[in-house]
Amino acid sequence: MDVFYVYTYSTSAWLALQSAALISVPQGISAMLLDETRPATPVEVYLARCLGFSLLTVATLTIMLTGTIPLTSGLSDPTPSEGRNSESDSDANFRAPYAVPTLIITSVYHAASAFYAYTQYLGTDKGVFLIAIMAYSSVAAVGLWCVLFASSHGRISRRTGADKRTAGFPFGNREADKKRGKGA
Repeated sequence: MDVFYVYTYSTSAWLALQSAALISVPQGISAMLLDETRPATPVEVYLARCLGFSLLTVATLTIMLTGTIPLTSGLSDPTPSEGRNSESDSDANFRAPYAVPTLIITSVYHAASAFYAYTQYLGTDKGVFLIAIMAYSSVAAVGLWCVLFASSHGRISRRTGADKRTAGFPFGNREADKKRGKGA
């Protein structure tokens, strides 16, 4: 499985898990985070459920905008026999033009949430923030890896299969120079 899809699924799963807890038991969440035990106010329950629905919406949008679920606009989409080759069909950026921006925005969100959970852990020493730190930073690290390495396809030579962006500096490729006739 492609790392990009692992990131997409893990982002959506983590956000859906949080939203399920916020929607189903908002009283439990507030009791877990408060020092004193008291029933949650109606405003806290309302805000927790609204945040839960928002997280569920972001999880769904992440799946849809990254092309994990292929969405078509109808019958007007060209088929492979109408001009597109099979190589461009497998290109995630062709199918989902918002995949890379969604990847960047959600990665920044996970990194900021990990930092916020870290600051909350330092202030309160609650173990629930450690779980949040580990989950958010793990997903953010995979997202950063995808932004750095998986979002550019390079320029692969059809003849040799090598990336054309590589250079011989500071070491020359003597074998390639011999084949080109430049001598050693």
